[in-house]
Amino acid sequence: MRSINKVILIGNLTRDPEMRQTPNGQNVVTFGIATNREWVTKDGRKQNSAEFHDLVAWAKLADICHQYLKKGKLVYVEGYLKTRSWDTPEGVKKFRTEIVVQDMIMLDKRTDGPDFLPEENAIEMDEPAQEAPEETTMQDPAPKEKPAAKEKPAAKEEPAAKEEPAKQVTPAESKLDIDSDLGL
Repeated sequence: MRSINKVILIGNLTRDPEMRQTPNGQNVVTFGIATNREWVTKDGRKQNSAEFHDLVAWAKLADICHQYLKKGKLVYVEGYLKTRSWDTPEGVKKFRTEIVVQDMIMLDKRTDGPDFLPEENAIEMDEPAQEAPEETTMQDPAPKEKPAAKEKPAAKEEPAAKEEPAKQVTPAESKLDIDSDLGL
């Protein structure tokens, strides 16, 4: 029997991402997001509820999250639930359930300031800047453009076949053609 462990959230960061490294040198970043839910009660009053989620990202995605995400930013995250446990120095077993992020999309519009693209990572553009898209995916880098293919010489054109007028077929001849095709 198959099972599914998938989480999709859209929310605002509750704190700046915190970067750490594992003993073997792997980058890991932790951060939190809040999601809001609104509903109307039977008597017509609006109710709000906030839920807080702990997230963890690894490797290159951890670097990207640490570099570009800040408290308050709106993000889309996709991942799975993971519960880990450890023993405190007092011997108490602790548990923590986190969302391991596999994909992240920043939903806030880009800004032209240094908060979005630090100077040491600035990209030089040949064309004038255009308005940024509303969504930016951070899992896969943008595909690189391939160099223009060399132009092939034009193929020789063959003379067009002369068109003959369509032959008029009577219903009797048509039936005979069909019968002969079927072997009758």
